[in-house]
Amino acid sequence: MNSPTELSLIAALPQEAARLDALRRLELLDTPPSEAFDRITRMAAQLFNLPIAAISLTDSHRQWFKSKVGVEHDTIPRIKAPCAMVADSGEMLVVPDLLEHGYLHDSGLAQGGVRFYAGAPLVTSEGYCLGAMCVLGTEPRHVTGQEAQTLKDLATMVMSQIELQYALGRVDPVSGLPNRNQFIIDFSDIELSEPAGDQRLAALVSLASPQQISDAHRVMGSGYVDEMVRDAVPQLRLAGAGKVYQVATAQFAFIAPRGVALDTFRAQMQSWLDARAGYGQARFMTTTTVGIAPFTVGQTEGLDLLRNMHSAAHDALAAEHSVRVFSTEHDEILQRRFWLVNAFGAALDSPDQLHLVFQPKVSLQGGGCAGVEALLRWTHPEKGFISPGEFIPVIETTSLARATTEWVLEAALRQIVAWRRDGLQPLRVAVNVSAVNLEEADFCERVLAMLARHGLGPECLAIELTESALMRNPKMAQATLERLGRAGIQLAIDDFGTGYSSLSYLQSLPANVVKIDQSFMRDIVQDERRRALVQTMIKLSHDLGHKVVAEGVETIEVEDILRAAGCDEVQGYLHARPLGAGALVEWLAKRP
Repeated sequence: MNSPTELSLIAALPQEAARLDALRRLELLDTPPSEAFDRITRMAAQLFNLPIAAISLTDSHRQWFKSKVGVEHDTIPRIKAPCAMVADSGEMLVVPDLLEHGYLHDSGLAQGGVRFYAGAPLVTSEGYCLGAMCVLGTEPRHVTGQEAQTLKDLATMVMSQIELQYALGRVDPVSGLPNRNQFIIDFSDIELSEPAGDQRLAALVSLASPQQISDAHRVMGSGYVDEMVRDAVPQLRLAGAGKVYQVATAQFAFIAPRGVALDTFRAQMQSWLDARAGYGQARFMTTTTVGIAPFTVGQTEGLDLLRNMHSAAHDALAAEHSVRVFSTEHDEILQRRFWLVNAFGAALDSPDQLHLVFQPKVSLQGGGCAGVEALLRWTHPEKGFISPGEFIPVIETTSLARATTEWVLEAALRQIVAWRRDGLQPLRVAVNVSAVNLEEADFCERVLAMLARHGLGPECLAIELTESALMRNPKMAQATLERLGRAGIQLAIDDFGTGYSSLSYLQSLPANVVKIDQSFMRDIVQDERRRALVQTMIKLSHDLGHKVVAEGVETIEVEDILRAAGCDEVQGYLHARPLGAGALVEWLAKRP
């Protein structure tokens, strides 16, 4: 029989250390109840017709119940616990009457009214005994040989369930940690043990950004990333993270202990990050961040919680500190962006959601209409009008950019054909393109093919693009523009003056037109410095052989300044807002 002194000696033995390591690798201790185990425990109580049954795991100093029937507490001391004796011996133990047992007669169980105990060992495939599948009663009794075999079979079922969870799709092969699937399962089990409405915290630790992971794979190989992951596991355990899950290549998630305050938890994670900053070579090539997400038991789905934590950890890459708490407001922005992309994809296939409007460009010399700019508008069947200032920047960063430009070009060219059929004077229509379009090897050929299909010459089309689009891949952009220019299509640099290298880059661009951004028109009447800057931009553009169009002109005073500076054309509300195709015809009819 084991005394307290003997127990401490046992815990120090190498075999016991290995057994405890095997137990902790399974990540079972202090986890929520699980229906998969509770089902077996209920079966044991029913088969033996006893009020108490449990799956008991023997820790270094306690017995912890993964599943239980008829027991209020989650743990009891290991000292004088029958299940500890099973774990020590690896053999089945039957005690017909605890009060008659020489060692257990004064145990906590016996003093609490338990008289009968039977426990079958839970043994891993490596031979380590984790604890016992046990049944208990308040009256003395014996077990038959058949009952003993039944209890052993139930213990085998428990171990099969444990190792099945560990081995099949629930454990990461590199870190040995439970994976994303197990996180979802365990998170669902929290609802079985936690009060609904309880406020809890969870965290996701991201060892590196996706780009850094990709770079490490390319330069150092996958073994480097695997080693980085393995090194992080003991660090996380030292941080008091509890049960840790590897939910992605270099991302770990865990649930904070109950009752911990957000500020306290955030400070703990920041301290852990600060300590990690001085550890290992990976710190020179990677950025570790932590995303914290509050959640409500019974009201939050596991996948949603993972998404929230991932979002916060990603936001932390750009934050002053590397710990970020999930923001509902920021999430609403992300959700809106995601909705825009999906809804716009459907709009491209819809016959009536998208349409073009046209804003005239007016010559400052003769006052005639020098051309129009085609602008995309979107009216969603449920959300109504969606501002182009909101959806266009989003769409330009997705694979929809190519299809969007294609749609606008087709619609613009069809409208030119319709105007000519109605006898309208020839108009050059400008279409905006994005950086993605300039990186398409066949963009120029597709544009020319569209013109030919509609029976139009290149002189009827202008391509407008921002300097930022040009700077994303300058060599490819310039090659594309040169092909378009040689084909006779007018090229315009839109929003000129807002780029970081506008003046130096302008001289090498094969552009015909420079459009000065509307921001320079604000306060130009009162601000002499701004006025001098616009005058310089106009002169420089003319010296390089470019025509100049000023955007955002809303008053006669601004127009007079631009005319005096030699600006060629203006575009803005002074002359016309963006107009539908029919309204533009009416506007042109009223021009002198």
